[in-house]
Amino acid sequence: MAFVQLENGEMHYQIDGPANAPVLVMSNSLGTDLHMWDAQVPALSKSFRVVRYDTRGHGKSLVTQGPYTIEQLGRDVLALLDALKIKQAHFCGLSMGGLIGQWLGIHANDRLHKLILCNTAAKIGGPEMWDPRIKMVEEGGEQAMKELGAGAVGRWFTPDFARDHADKVTPVTDVLASTSSLGYAACCAAVRDADFRKQLHTITVPTLMICGSHDAVTTVADGHFIQNHIAGCQLSDYYAAHLSNVELGEVFTLRVTEFLLS
Repeated sequence: MAFVQLENGEMHYQIDGPANAPVLVMSNSLGTDLHMWDAQVPALSKSFRVVRYDTRGHGKSLVTQGPYTIEQLGRDVLALLDALKIKQAHFCGLSMGGLIGQWLGIHANDRLHKLILCNTAAKIGGPEMWDPRIKMVEEGGEQAMKELGAGAVGRWFTPDFARDHADKVTPVTDVLASTSSLGYAACCAAVRDADFRKQLHTITVPTLMICGSHDAVTTVADGHFIQNHIAGCQLSDYYAAHLSNVELGEVFTLRVTEFLLS
């Protein structure tokens, strides 16, 4: 396992692919870890140096007192790039990872080649959505996380995929169930407070938006909003729910590869 030292703890990361290949950073969603990208890495690492990491509060990375902000999580990415001596990279983030990607596109445009935003929005809900969940997790701890893990199947996957692919669904929801309640609640606050609707137009790097037609969390309409506010942004939507990369597998990987190599 590899770690980079941040100011107040260690960030866990993993690298796959040739050392001299273009770098692709992949950022996980809320309640998952770097393994959410396992299906993509074998193919992507043939053309790219894939850098995956566990977002602060998740996986094996540092868990610090919250609440966090998307700026803080974005600066963690910049610290990782600096530690690995990477001047520029492609970035692919899903949901919370997509918010981090938007922050980077707005505030660290010079560090990016291309940007892929998946199953995300310029603003994902508000206090009425997030505050009850934060309260539940802060008060319920590990038991609350287990309940969230059990309930995530319906939000993260279409019913037919969940029914037919338990081998792919269960490992992901198990990660949510075992995520630090402190880290999860702190990241919920970061997602709650992020709002890039008035700043999207400042993103100038080539951008791809990937949506799931059955994603009730971040809808296709949210994706079109992003597309309409970033010049030249491409949009692809597929039959999938919130974790489109897990559900789509090779189809997702091929679209990402096509965009990055075009």
